[in-house]
Amino acid sequence: MVLKIQDETSRLRAVGLGVAQQNGSVPDNKDAYMKQTTNNLLMVRSLSFRKNEQTAINNLCQKELSKLSHMDIEERVLAEFDALVQQLKRVGIRVLVLQDTEKPTTPAGLFSNNWVSFHEDGIVGLYPIFAPNSRLERTEDLFGFLETSGFEIAGFVDYTSAAAQGYFLEGTASMVLDRVHRKAYCVLSARTDEELFIEFCEDFEYTPVVFTAFHTVEGDRVPRDHTNLVLCVGTHFAVLCLESIDDKSERKNLLQHLKEDGKELLLISEAQAANFAGNLLQVENAFGQQYTVMSETAFQSLRPEQIAMLERHTQIISTPLPTIENFAGGSVGSMLTEVFLPKSK
Repeated sequence: MVLKIQDETSRLRAVGLGVAQQNGSVPDNKDAYMKQTTNNLLMVRSLSFRKNEQTAINNLCQKELSKLSHMDIEERVLAEFDALVQQLKRVGIRVLVLQDTEKPTTPAGLFSNNWVSFHEDGIVGLYPIFAPNSRLERTEDLFGFLETSGFEIAGFVDYTSAAAQGYFLEGTASMVLDRVHRKAYCVLSARTDEELFIEFCEDFEYTPVVFTAFHTVEGDRVPRDHTNLVLCVGTHFAVLCLESIDDKSERKNLLQHLKEDGKELLLISEAQAANFAGNLLQVENAFGQQYTVMSETAFQSLRPEQIAMLERHTQIISTPLPTIENFAGGSVGSMLTEVFLPKSK
């Protein structure tokens, strides 16, 4: 079902983050409750899956697997999805799985972080997606599902109307958030508009850190479509593909921000980023133990000393996702949507 936002949304957008604080649901001291990781993850179990021809024009990670039938692909995708869910639950991470609807069919409905984000004050961000067929992934069922799962939603900040004017901002794929230091990192691309990103930062009170990123395809430097393919920000570390940033001043600015916030840097190569070594997510379990989730492809691309560096800060969970990665051009960091909403009283 296509998402329908009530008129109240425009009022909430006008007052931004003040809404939740005015109704008493947010403490005055934001630093008292800001965390970089959460134990609550949302995953959408997609019933239909295929290569999206509308995103393939600027997501060159997508590949054809012509030897597989449509049924084989869907079976493999669901098996990979379910195995990841079980791995997360096994270590005490709460995973909220929303079953996708059969209609409308979407190419990759399991990437919910492209269109929605959930914040500590109860505000939900809604985002304009580049591909028209991916916009069908929005479902209002999600909000009722979260409320019945024990979360409070204070209101919405809705940017989706920007798609009609050709402006896009694909959620926490386009933006990597440092929730503690209130910084938002953003790679500009056809799927990420700078003015819309700045508007998000003003609404949600983040400092914008903008840069451009590329990868080499058949000898040409081609723009990266999403930030979370080249950058992951954890509690005490950051994984960054510095090679993808050609502009020296942007490199310097990005490194300065990460270092001044005390992040130990793990620099990965473009080849490692192509194997989704940047598309990671740090989470925590019910006991506060921190884990970094990545695909088996990403893990195998890392050198022993890089793995050792990560393990100083976090435990590692790796899972095989070959079908999802090849067909959709995204990995773990695109499948897990963090839920930072306050719990119901």
